[in-house]
Amino acid sequence: MNDADLVPNAANHAPLSPVIFLGRAAAVYPHRIAIVHGGLRQTWKQTEERCRRLASALVRHGLQPGDVVAAMLPNVPAMVEAHFGVPLAGLVLNALNTRLDAEALAYMLVNGEARVVMVDPEFAVVMRRAIALAVQQGLALPLVVDVVDAQFNIPTERIGSIEYAGLLDRGDPADALPDVGEEWAPIALNYTSGTTGQPKGVVYSHRGAYVNAVSNILEWDMPKHPVYLWTLPMFHCNGWCFPWTVAARAGVNVCLRKVEAQAIFDSIREEKITHYCGAPIVHNLLVNAPAAMKAGITNQVRAMVAGAAPPAALIEGMEAMGFDLTHVYGLTEVYGPATVCAKQADWDSLPLSERARLQARQGVRYHLQDGATVRDSETMAEVPHDGRTMGEVMFKGNIMMKGYLGNPQATMQAFRGGWFHTGDLAVVDPDGYIKIKDRSKDIIISGGENISSIEVEDVLYRHPAVMVAAVVAMPDPKWGESPCAFIELKAGAHASVEDIIAFCKAHLAGFKVPKQVVFGEVPKTSTGKIQKYALRELAHSRDAIDL
Repeated sequence: MNDADLVPNAANHAPLSPVIFLGRAAAVYPHRIAIVHGGLRQTWKQTEERCRRLASALVRHGLQPGDVVAAMLPNVPAMVEAHFGVPLAGLVLNALNTRLDAEALAYMLVNGEARVVMVDPEFAVVMRRAIALAVQQGLALPLVVDVVDAQFNIPTERIGSIEYAGLLDRGDPADALPDVGEEWAPIALNYTSGTTGQPKGVVYSHRGAYVNAVSNILEWDMPKHPVYLWTLPMFHCNGWCFPWTVAARAGVNVCLRKVEAQAIFDSIREEKITHYCGAPIVHNLLVNAPAAMKAGITNQVRAMVAGAAPPAALIEGMEAMGFDLTHVYGLTEVYGPATVCAKQADWDSLPLSERARLQARQGVRYHLQDGATVRDSETMAEVPHDGRTMGEVMFKGNIMMKGYLGNPQATMQAFRGGWFHTGDLAVVDPDGYIKIKDRSKDIIISGGENISSIEVEDVLYRHPAVMVAAVVAMPDPKWGESPCAFIELKAGAHASVEDIIAFCKAHLAGFKVPKQVVFGEVPKTSTGKIQKYALRELAHSRDAIDL
C-alpha cells in the first residue's frame, strides 16, 4: 500500500496532553463535584474556569512557554488547579517537596529558573529563606504568590506580593491560551531525592503525562466518577499523574493537608472514598489504627502501594478492613508507577503467605509502557526467567522522562543501550513477573556471600511487633560486612534484640541474620520511603570492607 499522500493534519492528528481531560470533564459533567476540601464543594465547570483564570493571569504576567512555575503546596485545591492552569499557559509546573530545607529548595528554584513561586503559609519561613538564597545565586526575583488555605489557621507571615485569589482575578477564562504545539513539550519538572550529590531535575512531557494518566485507569479498571483521596503528595511525581487521571474519569479530588489516620477514615466514611495511593507506611498507619476508628466503612476502597513490597501482615490487615490492595513500582523518571503486580484469579484460593509472596513482586509493565525488563547491565542481555539470575531493572517506552534538566551526561548514562537504567537489582520469575532483590548499593557482601537487605526485611516484617524495618550493611571485622537492622515497633508492642534475632534465625540462613538491631523511629522521606542513606551513615556502612 502506498499511503505517502496521507499525512498528519489538523483533522487527524493532535498532540497528546492530559490538560484535555479538564475540558471534557467540564463539558460533559459540568455540575459534578471536582474538588472537596473541608466545606468546599467545587464543580468541574468551576474548576475549569479557575484553571483558565490561572493560565490567563500567568500569561498576562509575561511568562513565556517553557517558563517554570514552582509550587510549595500541600494537597490543597490550588495544587490540583496548578496541574491544569500552569500547562494550559504553556508553562512547566515544578511541585516542590514540602519537607526539604531552604538550601535544597533554592537549588531547585535556580536550576529550574522559576519565574513564579506559589507558597502555602505553612511553608512561608523556609521559602522566604530559599527564595533569598536563590536570588543570591543569580535567580531573577520571581513573583511570589501566597496561597491562603482556610484549613490552615495558624498565624504566620505572608511572603508574597499577591494572594492566589488576587492572581486569579487578574486572569480571564475567556482569554485565548497557547496551544500544546508539541506533545514532547515539557509539562512538569520533578527533582530526584539527591541522596548522592545534587538532586537531578526530571523533565516530564505532555505525552508521557497523558500516557501514564490513562495507564493508571487501565491498571485499576477505574470506573467513571471515582472519589480519590489525596494521601499521596502531589509533589511526588505529580501525584503519580493522578490529578490528570481523576479528571479523565470526571472524579472527585478529596484534598488532605496532612496524612493522619483519623482524617483518612473520616474522609473514607463521609465522602465514600473509592481510591487512594501511598507508601507502605500510609497503609500501615491505617491497618494499625484502633478498631473504633475504622468502624462504619461500608464502601469498597481500592488502594495502591509503592515504595516497598507490601509484607504479608500488611496484606492481611488490608484484607481484614475490606480494602483491595494493588502493588505498583516505578521511579521519578517514569512518572511514578510503570509496572503493576497484576493479580491473577487463581491467587485468591492460595494461603496468605503465598499470596503475599506473589503480590510483593513488582510485576509487569503498565499497559502503555513499551518495555519493563531485567538485563545484565554490561552486556544488555535479558536475564533468563528463572527467578534466580539477577540483573538490573530497565524501562523503555512512552512512560519515560525527557531527561535530566541541564545534565546531558547523566541523561546519556541513564539511557545507555536504549533502555533506562534504574539501579534496582531484580530477577524475573517463570511467569514473567519482576521481583526486585535490592538496590545495587544495598546488597550486603558478607564473607564473599551476597545478602539481599530486602530478603532480611521481608522476614522482619513478619514479626508481629514490627511496624517498620530497614536493613543496611555495617562493618564486620571478620566478614567485611554484616546486616544491621533498624526497627520501629508498633504502638504498644514490645520486642527485645534477642527476640528479633531469634525470629530471624528461625527463618534465615545464619550469615543473613542481623548482627545488630537498633530500635527507634526509622527516618523516612516525605513520601514514606525509608532513608537508607541516613541509616548507612548511622551504621558506618562506608567503613565496611568487601571480603
